[in-house]
Amino acid sequence: MEVVLVRHTSVDVPRGTCYGQTDVPVRDTFEQEARATLAELQQHMPFDRAYTSPLTRARQLAAFCGYADALCDNRLMEMNMGEWEMQLYDEIQDPHLEEWYHDYMHLPTTGGESFPQLYRRVASFLDELKGLGYSKVVIFAHGGVLISAGLYVGLYSEENAWDHLVPFGGLLKITI
Repeated sequence: MEVVLVRHTSVDVPRGTCYGQTDVPVRDTFEQEARATLAELQQHMPFDRAYTSPLTRARQLAAFCGYADALCDNRLMEMNMGEWEMQLYDEIQDPHLEEWYHDYMHLPTTGGESFPQLYRRVASFLDELKGLGYSKVVIFAHGGVLISAGLYVGLYSEENAWDHLVPFGGLLKITI
């Protein structure tokens, strides 16, 4: 099955803000960014089914691209950053932060998720999707979800996964 994952457009929060699962607004450049995403996405259409994270930034892009009826699935949400949500990384006053910076691929955020927990959510979704008989699916989601999907199909290793972060509004095509 061909799966095209789409990262949401840029968000209207200060640079360096930890926003994870917070439902933040998109930037005022949304329409311009979304048009560029749609132009790229049209090269892969049509799709048998569309899915989206329930967060507004993903649902809004799905609707703009013609998939207002995309099925929402909580497993497609970004990583839960716990107590760090909506704080600037440089201003987080948590002794656990330095430890997390040194092993963010394994340790959870304070009160939040670890990357392996995010990966298991995404893998569970993709495992289920494989059994549904579709040929081509589009998923509107988040950077961490796209990284997880790339790891799921072996596009890169855990050690260099974040070197492959898809830009806002970008696409990742995988086969499952």
